[in-house]
Amino acid sequence: MRIFAIAFALTAALPISSQVLAHEFWIEPIAYQIDSGNNIIGELTNGQAFVGSQLAYLPQRFDRFTVAVGMRQSDVKNRLGARPALDIEPLSEGLHVISYQSTLSKLTYDEWAKFLKFAKHKDFDNIEAIHHARGLPRDGFDEGYRRFSKTLVGVGNSIGNDFRTNLDIEFVAIDNPYTDDLTNGLRVQLYYLNYLHGNAQVELFEKAPDGTVNITLLRTNVDGIATLPVKAGYSYLVDAVVLREPSSELAVEAEIEWETLWAALTFGVPK
Repeated sequence: MRIFAIAFALTAALPISSQVLAHEFWIEPIAYQIDSGNNIIGELTNGQAFVGSQLAYLPQRFDRFTVAVGMRQSDVKNRLGARPALDIEPLSEGLHVISYQSTLSKLTYDEWAKFLKFAKHKDFDNIEAIHHARGLPRDGFDEGYRRFSKTLVGVGNSIGNDFRTNLDIEFVAIDNPYTDDLTNGLRVQLYYLNYLHGNAQVELFEKAPDGTVNITLLRTNVDGIATLPVKAGYSYLVDAVVLREPSSELAVEAEIEWETLWAALTFGVPK
């Protein structure tokens, strides 16, 4: 049974404010499960509430774009400017883990309220006091951000396991969404650098077959694990963010006052 990801959803049911400033970046396959003779095809998407704009294959925008299954790994290659950006032959049967690491981008906060709203939504406590203690201005300051995105695609028998791909911040699915019993949910483990990222907020975007989206806020436990409630026939995006003071070298080189690292993982659940 193939699971199709709806790239353009027209409606979204959001239990939290639709005025959220955060914008996610994710890999959205056209189908999360395919036959072994078909290509893995998917879009690089930027937006919010699991709805967004599709981006072209532009190597200057990423530091890494890879696909792996078992012990086999390869770079994702495509024509410059191609869309969909992801269009590759499977490496074999099994669970394919595709990961993407963007280059650093920048944004400027000209309104203090927007920064506070973002920080509150992503659960960064005491940010106002920390910002003030660092002697930073309330407007005209810059944030550098990088995206660390993964997707899981099942090819043929879809057998296999997700694993760490050494992204700075990364979700690893403990359960295989295409072969395991998900009655009690799908477990993911969040890593930040070389640590398990415990007590972290994660945001789960659930897309129904008709394109409506529901959003749930969850937390990881002390071992960095969150159990995601999932439904058959739906597709999912799970997201987490780290906000940190950049290293002194990066702050000078990129001219930024804050740095954010965004983790994203997408997968589907068979009907």
